[in-house]
Amino acid sequence: MRVLHTDPIVASSKGKAHLPEGCRLLMVVGSYGSGKTEISVNLAIQMSEAGRRVQLADLDIVNPYFRSRSARKLMESHGIRVVIPPGAQSYADLPIIVPEIRGMLGPGAGQLSLFDVGGDAVGARLLSSFREPLGDRPYELWQVVNSRRPFTRDEEGCLRMMADIEQASRLRVTGFVANSHLVGETTPEVVCEGARLASRLAERTGVPLRLVCAMGDLEGRQRLAGLDAPMLWMARRMLPPWLRPARSAESRDEPIPAGRPVPIGRPAGAK
Repeated sequence: MRVLHTDPIVASSKGKAHLPEGCRLLMVVGSYGSGKTEISVNLAIQMSEAGRRVQLADLDIVNPYFRSRSARKLMESHGIRVVIPPGAQSYADLPIIVPEIRGMLGPGAGQLSLFDVGGDAVGARLLSSFREPLGDRPYELWQVVNSRRPFTRDEEGCLRMMADIEQASRLRVTGFVANSHLVGETTPEVVCEGARLASRLAERTGVPLRLVCAMGDLEGRQRLAGLDAPMLWMARRMLPPWLRPARSAESRDEPIPAGRPVPIGRPAGAK
């Protein structure tokens, strides 16, 4: 199956991804449950292993349970700088932008600034504050497409999502990422389904398909060998709370998602 793509990420035989030439600033957006956080974390680790100096900002204000910040220690062990609101604010369901974010908009040679953005237009609205500071600097804004999610199961739904994201962020989508999956029930056919959908979107919009994503332990992955598309083979880094290992005594002082976030400036327990 041929899939339309231009200037893509390419993968080596070991599945290590490489960004398009000159890409230093990358924002990943998508619908709720599209898998954009898993992609962001995996991509950050692979880029760091490839020799890039990576900094990742968790800008997800939509989902308090599947945020890249939960993999902070893993990423830091790979030399990745992780930027999140400090202390008790780190799990607040609020649009908090720390001062370090502005500095990330101008990465130097050899650096990569990666932004994991919240789902749908609600999360993408946070990016609208980037429009003026960015000026004419180049950027990549990738929309993750998952054909197994209700609002992006077809071209029209994905295009509506694209329009909403662009309007909310005041930025243009520059690439599509295919990430169709059913978690443990994913098959090569599901992955190909997503690649076909993203390819049709690329043909209709002229926005290239940048990546097709799949887990590295996918059963039958050899059947994707004929897929003419750039692949990102991933390891599962993001786990739901009920599957995460028990926290050690050393980590019990770390904040965890709360059902009722404490407003900034108000002590916990205050009325």
